[in-house]
Amino acid sequence: MTHRASPVPYPNGAAGTETGTQITVLATLSHNMTAGKSARLDRIGTDGRYLVVPMDHGITMGAVKGLVDIESTVDAITSGGADAVLTQRGVAPRVHPNKNGAGYIAHLNGSTTVGPDEDDKRPTGTVEDAVRAGADAVSFHINVGSAYEPEQITQLSEVTSEADQYGYPVLAMAYPRGPDIDPSDDDFHESAGHAVRLAEELGADVVKTAYTGDAETFARVVESTHLPVVIAGGSKGTDRETLAMVRGAMDAGADGVSMGRSIFQHDDPEAITAAIAAVVHDDAGADEAAERAGLPVEA
Repeated sequence: MTHRASPVPYPNGAAGTETGTQITVLATLSHNMTAGKSARLDRIGTDGRYLVVPMDHGITMGAVKGLVDIESTVDAITSGGADAVLTQRGVAPRVHPNKNGAGYIAHLNGSTTVGPDEDDKRPTGTVEDAVRAGADAVSFHINVGSAYEPEQITQLSEVTSEADQYGYPVLAMAYPRGPDIDPSDDDFHESAGHAVRLAEELGADVVKTAYTGDAETFARVVESTHLPVVIAGGSKGTDRETLAMVRGAMDAGADGVSMGRSIFQHDDPEAITAAIAAVVHDDAGADEAAERAGLPVEA
């Protein structure tokens, strides 16, 4: 008697066959998910480069400058050339009508500056929540080297696994932070390199990390992974300092920025976004970018 393989149903329309104890799943599902992820990456970047403006600081710091009237700020930064806006999912209804066709990323963990420890980021949503919020991608923060690293490794791994099921890209915010990590140390770039590699190992698609201060050391960070690397903004500096940092990162092989307060708290968010976009997308120098955006270049 010949045993005929019986069809086995899978989620999202995939199909497979079962013979004895072995199950073979057809490649249709994974192919479709790969296509979906690629399409969504295109929505949050331009030609493989990224200018993302995170505005999830409301959960961290409250309704600070730039976030009170988040609608106007989103309109300004996307008019200036931001590829994507990033927030917690709860404010998605305030983002979508004002983002001028830019991408939207839902952030899935957070903490506050008034809590016991800001490094203790806790989950604030799921990929399914992000889908319902109309996101094109999700992001997750992990502090590599902190006391919370073990839990955050598990949580990021779970997010990337769930995101794969939906064909959703994951932007991992992987920061080297902890009692044994000092940004002023000569080997800080090694800690940053470890953080970005960890993000790749856990299945992220784009990774954000701290800039190491110069192109030479940051090139070592970029070499640590095959993922696109984007830099955080760090503490708000002058326009010249901001643009010089972005230029240095791009010279080191970075693929863009994920920069929050330096953009959304700027006196002219649209202009500073346009200047950063000129560096990221047009390879402009810092002074040229400022001039093109109509920004004064400080001494």
